[in-house]
Amino acid sequence: MILVYSEEITPRIKYIAELIFTQILQVEVTFTTNSSDFEKSSLAKINYSFQKFNNEFYIKPHRLMHSKALITPTINSVWYEGERYFFESSEDSVFPFEPFAASFYLVTRHEEYMEQNHDKLDRYPAERSILTKYNLLKKPIVNIWANLIAEKLQEKFPELVFPERKFKFLSTIDIDNAWAYSHKGFLRTFGALAKSITQGNFQELKSRLKVLTGVENDPYDSYKYLDSVFNGNEDKVKFFFLLGDYGRYDKNLSHKNKHYKKLIRKTKEKYDIGIHPSFASSQKKGNKKVKIEKQRLESISKEGVQKSRQHFLKLKLPKTYRQLIKAGITEDYTMGYSTQPGFRAGICTPYYFYDLKNEATTNLLIVPFQIMDGTLHHYLKLEPKEAFQEIENIMQEVKNVGGTFVSVWHNETVNNTGLWQGYQPVFEKMNKIGFEWANATNE
Repeated sequence: MILVYSEEITPRIKYIAELIFTQILQVEVTFTTNSSDFEKSSLAKINYSFQKFNNEFYIKPHRLMHSKALITPTINSVWYEGERYFFESSEDSVFPFEPFAASFYLVTRHEEYMEQNHDKLDRYPAERSILTKYNLLKKPIVNIWANLIAEKLQEKFPELVFPERKFKFLSTIDIDNAWAYSHKGFLRTFGALAKSITQGNFQELKSRLKVLTGVENDPYDSYKYLDSVFNGNEDKVKFFFLLGDYGRYDKNLSHKNKHYKKLIRKTKEKYDIGIHPSFASSQKKGNKKVKIEKQRLESISKEGVQKSRQHFLKLKLPKTYRQLIKAGITEDYTMGYSTQPGFRAGICTPYYFYDLKNEATTNLLIVPFQIMDGTLHHYLKLEPKEAFQEIENIMQEVKNVGGTFVSVWHNETVNNTGLWQGYQPVFEKMNKIGFEWANATNE
């Protein structure tokens, strides 16, 4: 057990200490505001106050951890062991930077509350993040800092033992559009054929007709292939289904479509499933839409739904997470960027959402992802070999700290045709290595 002393145990201090010690380092933590009790205690202990007593393990807290206002903090950079970190601490502290405040700033996404510049879809841009500015986006820096704290504590308290943290792997699939051409209904199919003709897109017309006449398989129908890749590791896979009403950014089949409903039920037999809240749910009356879409999936699957990932990764804090909580969602998988791989919140351990405006820890578990197919192909324009190298590098970073690696792919991106030629082997190698690493740690 770790004992933490501070003049005041604020909600922020309690939250980040429990995240660092309980969730990442997997040891218990307790708190005291009594300096005498602290000095007498035989526990491994940290003085996290504005006054150092003797030769104890001391970290001077940044003012951010005692603030009750949502304001932009003063951020000064500092070098430590060849890395440039932020939130400068005092000379008598164990570290020249303040790891608790820096971690709190990252995982709560404090900077996203303050940012006014967003991309064309009104999303927080990766290039505005402090992790991008400090060249730390591809490092699970919160986990790394937790390990630094653990190492220094063990030097001070040799009897202190931290459990070994094991690598976990999670492969997730978003179903934005279940089929390219099949099962769309007469009106949608006729309209698509007419559009191909009027626009002179005869290649698409040819492909569509081949699928509709049964000559070729639908290019998005990759479900049997996915089963073959995931065989024996179904417990490490999740599917997210889009069930919003048809719109500009939401073009999946109707939740009433019998083929789509059959696909969902068949998928549920093998895998864990969740809702993919529509783009429209992030707009006006979003609360109502999320609940409706969640209820649709529950009605089709005949079971409760607790997991979600936002379509287009539309995440606005704290609005989106509050919507999900009200809808009964307890796990969200949206935390990541569309334009860059890496660690949006600086962490690769699932953690609970802290609502900065309410200054309260919630019961919504955030499961960050690090890699998305569209990031590698559309934004970074990587060749398959380069894409795999990027994935492998990130996976190794996660493995180094015993974290959870999460990837995002889509049913249409693993078909090895068209724009995605060559990416199927990348997907296969990623899963093969990931499953092997995860299974090896569980033996």
